[in-house]
Amino acid sequence: MSETGVDTPATPARDGGPSSPLAEPARLLARAREVLRIEAEAVAALAERIDGRFADACALLLACRGRVVVSGMGKSGHVARKIAATLASTGTPSFFVHPAEASHGDLGMITRDDVFVALSNSGSTEELVTIVPIVKRQGARLVAITGNDASPLARAADVHLNARVDREACPMNLAPTASTTAALALGDALAVALLDARGFGPEDFARSHPGGLLGRRLLTRVTDVMRSGDALPAVRSDARVLDAILEITRKRMGMTAVLDEAERLAGIFTDGDLRRLLEQGRDLRGLRIDSVMTRGPATIDALALAAEAVRVMEERRITQLLVVDDDARLVGALNVHDLLAAKII
Repeated sequence: MSETGVDTPATPARDGGPSSPLAEPARLLARAREVLRIEAEAVAALAERIDGRFADACALLLACRGRVVVSGMGKSGHVARKIAATLASTGTPSFFVHPAEASHGDLGMITRDDVFVALSNSGSTEELVTIVPIVKRQGARLVAITGNDASPLARAADVHLNARVDREACPMNLAPTASTTAALALGDALAVALLDARGFGPEDFARSHPGGLLGRRLLTRVTDVMRSGDALPAVRSDARVLDAILEITRKRMGMTAVLDEAERLAGIFTDGDLRRLLEQGRDLRGLRIDSVMTRGPATIDALALAAEAVRVMEERRITQLLVVDDDARLVGALNVHDLLAAKII
């Protein structure tokens, strides 16, 4: 019986169907919890064991004048691809090279200015052991991430990071599970430590992720989404309320800006203001807009981030926002629908 209280069969089950006793919900949940616990313990143990060699590896990667080349076979190869992608997106130029392909020409992708990061739980993966001497002869530095300090890769490395785990989460202790999780976590630790050391910030991250939500939020500015020119609703402060209603209807923004004699922003009149006037039974005929407009409306600069416009709207509980220049002259307007269309929210 395992630590989860679930009997482990002496021989592999042949019946994998939903009616098999091995597929009972309680057993499946127990096995899942055991896997998560084992992998969490492996990462926690790695955090306790990390030492100065980690800082040495970071120093090598920070000093790299070329690219960080990450490589591994099998499941370690999948982890290596992810580590390379994470490094590349967080300020450390990096790419993945398959070790078997490297022996058939792809070694030409590696230069003396690069740092080669080799992943292998055993530290004895034949394809990596074969190419490492050639990589080193070319002048590239080597960081090895293995589970064995005495392995060939560990001995050949300029810096070795030990990602050893006590056992795999697989009940047969065979399938790479806890070991790949530990290696992946160690790769993430490298990427984040380097990110911090480089002063890599949100705007840097957005530039490498322009197609994602974060990229849109950090790269899109108010001027990119605001309405301007003929699409901009505006009336003079001496206009009648009826004229303002017509402007709101024509421009379909649910409001109109109100400008003074110098064309500076004086106020705003919204369809909400109109509803309140009607509820009060006010006679709109001859009523001037400057007597019922909202003075000192919320505004924003055209070069502000669109995400900042979202924040202002949420804080003020409004759905429209006017855009002005340094002289308080109206240059644009936007509402929540513009931000939704631009996928900022």
